[in-house]
Amino acid sequence: MQTYGTINCVAKDLQGNISGVTTTSGLSYKIPGRVGDSSIIGAGLYIDNEIGGAGSTGRGEANLTNCSSVMVVEYMGQGKSPEESCLMACKRIVEHTIMKRLQKDDGKPNFNVTFYAINKRGEYGSASIWSGGKFVIHDGTTNSKLDCAFLYKR
Repeated sequence: MQTYGTINCVAKDLQGNISGVTTTSGLSYKIPGRVGDSSIIGAGLYIDNEIGGAGSTGRGEANLTNCSSVMVVEYMGQGKSPEESCLMACKRIVEHTIMKRLQKDDGKPNFNVTFYAINKRGEYGSASIWSGGKFVIHDGTTNSKLDCAFLYKR
C-alpha cells in the first residue's frame, strides 16, 4: 500500500507579501534517513518576496536534482506567467530524467510532479508533468477548483 499526501500552499497577503509552506508524508517505503525536497530551500518550496513563490508535490528527488521551485520563481522573474513557469519546470525535469528506471518505454517519466505558483501581482498557476491534476485558489472572496496545465495526457 502506498501512502502519500504532500500539500503545498503559496499565498499573497493584503500587504502584498508572499508566503508559502510545503508539508509531506514522504515517500512510501523510503530508505531510512532520506530527506525529501520539502525541507530543502529551492527544491520543494521557494519564496522571493519581490517576485513570487512556488512549491510542488510529487517525486521529491526530481525537484532536488533540478532546484525546481527556485527555477519556477526565476522564470516568473524573467516575465513568464506562473503557469508558464510551472510548465517550464516540468519540461526541465523531463529533459533531465535520463535514468531508464525512471522512464516509461517511450522515454517519458514514470512519475509525476506538480507545481503551484503565485507572483507579486497575484497571478497564479499550476502545472504537472501528467494530466489530471487540480488545484484550489481563493481570491479573497470565493474558492475555485481548477485544472492544472500539463505536458502529457495520461
